[in-house]
Amino acid sequence: MENIEKLKQWVAESDNIVFFGGAGVSTESGIPDFRSVDGLYNQQYDYPPETILSHTFFMRKTEEFYRFYRAKMLAPGIKPNTAHNVLAELEKKGKLKAIVTQNIDGLHQAAGSETVYELHGSVLRNYCMNCGKFHGVEKIIESDGIPTCECGGTIKPDVVLYEEGLDSKILSDSVSAISKADVLIVGGTSLAVYPAAGLLDYYRGNKLVLINRDATSRDSIADLIIHDKIGQILGQVL
Repeated sequence: MENIEKLKQWVAESDNIVFFGGAGVSTESGIPDFRSVDGLYNQQYDYPPETILSHTFFMRKTEEFYRFYRAKMLAPGIKPNTAHNVLAELEKKGKLKAIVTQNIDGLHQAAGSETVYELHGSVLRNYCMNCGKFHGVEKIIESDGIPTCECGGTIKPDVVLYEEGLDSKILSDSVSAISKADVLIVGGTSLAVYPAAGLLDYYRGNKLVLINRDATSRDSIADLIIHDKIGQILGQVL
C-alpha cells in the first residue's frame, strides 16, 4: 500500500510522465503473452514462433507465416483494459506526455491515447510490398493464403519481425520522450527484449517505477518496484 501511495503522489505532482509498456499490458485484455508459461512460445508448432516470425521465414514461406499469424497474432474484438484507459485519461489531463510500447495490437489508440510510439509496429497497418499501398487488418483477416493487393503484390504486416531493425524515427522520438521525462513508469514487461529494453538507459530522472508481476533484470535500478498486475495498480492511481 505504501508503494501505491508513493506512485499516486508522484503521478499527482507530475505533468511529464512517460509510460513504457510490454506484453503484460495487453494480457489483461486477453491477448496471450509470448513468454509466460501459457504463452505462445510454449505451444507446439512445426517451427518455433521465433522462426515463423522472422523476415527470412516471411519471405521464404509466406503462406505458412500467414497461417500462424492469423491464428495467433490477430485478436479481433479485443478491447482496451483498465491500464489502457487510465493512461489515456492521464494524457487527457496533460500529465502523460507519451506511451512507448512494444505491443502491436493498437489498444492504446483504441482507448484514446494519441502520442503512442509503437516500437514493433502494428497489426492494424499492412502494406503492399510492390506498390506501397496501405491496407487495414480486415484485408488480412478476410483473405485466404497470402493476402495480395489490387496490383498483385504481396501484403506484409507493418510489424517488426525478427531480423528486422526498429524504425529510426520512432526510436529517436521514444528516446527523446524518455530522456525528458520526470516520472518513467515501466509496466508489463520483463525487459528482456533488446533494443527496446535498452531505452531505459536514457532516463535521467529519479522516479523510475517498475510495475510487473515478476521481477525484472532492472529492479536493482528502480526507485519504486511493485510486483503486481499493471491494470490493477494503474486502476488505483487516478
